[in-house]
Formats: sequence, C-alpha cells, structure tokens
Amino acid sequence: MTDLPCIEIRNVFQKYKSAQENSLADVSLTINTADVFGLLGPNGAGKTTLISILCSIMPPTSGEINFYQNDSLISESSRRSVIGFVPQEYAFYQELTPRQNLDYFGAMYNIPKNELILRREELLDVLGLSKAADKKVETFSGGMKRRVNLAIGIIHKPGILFLDEPTVGVDVQSKNAIIRYLQEINSLGTTIIYTSHHMSEAEEFCNRIALIDHGKVIAEGDLTYLKDENQVGNLQSLFIKLTGEEYRD
Repeated sequence: MTDLPCIEIRNVFQKYKSAQENSLADVSLTINTADVFGLLGPNGAGKTTLISILCSIMPPTSGEINFYQNDSLISESSRRSVIGFVPQEYAFYQELTPRQNLDYFGAMYNIPKNELILRREELLDVLGLSKAADKKVETFSGGMKRRVNLAIGIIHKPGILFLDEPTVGVDVQSKNAIIRYLQEINSLGTTIIYTSHHMSEAEEFCNRIALIDHGKVIAEGDLTYLKDENQVGNLQSLFIKLTGEEYRD
C-alpha cells in the first residue's frame, strides 16, 4: 500500500438508454497503488457497471477516469497491457486444456513464446493445476475452473487486477488457496480491485473499501476506520447498517 494513486474516478455517471435512472450517479473514488480495494454493495448497486467502465468494456455516460503507474499517467491505448480482469463468468474455452487456454490468451497479449512457456508453467504450478494441465477444462470442478479463470486473468502479469466474485461457488480449500495467492501478488505490488458478497472474506482480504448503493458511493475508506465511525464490529454489520435489510433483486 502506498499513497500514490493508481486509479482516479471523478464524477462518473452511467445511464443506459432504456433506464429511467442512472446506474451510476456522480461516483468519485481514488484507489491507491497496491491497495486491495473492495467494491461492495447489494445486487443492482452498480458495482459491475463500474468495473465494466474501468476495464474499458463500456464508456461512461460522463465523467473522468485516469490510471497511473509510478505516478505517471497511463494512456488509454496502454491500459489493456496493464489491466487484468477475472470475471465472475468463466472466460475460457471449456473444450481446451489449461495449457492450451493459457497459450491462447498469452499470445493475445503478445507474450514472447519462451517467456509464455515459463509463465504458463509457473501459474499451473502455483495454482495447483499441473496434474490436470492437459485435461479438458470442461471436466474440472468449480474450484479448478476458478483457478483457470484466475490464471488467464494474470498471465500477462498485470499491475492492476479486477476480480468479480473470484471465489463464488468453490470449496473452502480452493477459496483459501486463491486468496493466499492473491495476497502474495498484492504484496509484490499488484493493485487489486475486488467485488464479492462474502463479507467475511472481504473483511479479511481488503484494506480499503467503497460501499455502493443505488449507483452512489455511500461510504469509502479504511475498513477499520469505517467500522469504528459507524460503531459496528464487522463488515457485515456495516453493510447492513448502511444499505438496509430489505430484499434486493
């Protein structure tokens, strides 16, 4: 963690053509280099929309977003090489093996062949996929598929990593292994932006958070400070206190 900004989001609005209300309304956030930053909120709060904008999947209706590396502004054309994205949905070819998937996506990032082989084998090893590296991914358990998803998202060693529910639907062992590896790459300088509905996992993993509801930031900052400020003992209590207990679709 440093005080150097990694991402600055200023007055971002997003309104879909068919919608009556904004999906995002005047969102402003600063994410610092090497943060593990949690974007948290109820269903429909705007988290996925914000991540889609940050990953250049869609443009904002209005507002400004800047990315930095070593205190220098990253051009829009260079962002793709700096960002990694691990979506909640599986983003690989089920009929291919982990090795084939990593070779394919690594080539998309123009990683030199010899470097790609080394990186591929490193990820297969540290994510516990070596023994199944030549089996079709469609035969894998949910936890193994999550690890393949993660490996693809970080094959190019991104400095900024977006994670959308990275451990949903996996067993405890896989969840612990994934979080442990993410903590390791964060300690080496990777900035992580993370969304999840697992409040206990988020509390353990994140150092700073933003709570988003109805497209607006309703709380942001150091997690310990926010809990003390709101006189609650844990993140789940903070979440309920600030977003309410009504059902969400």
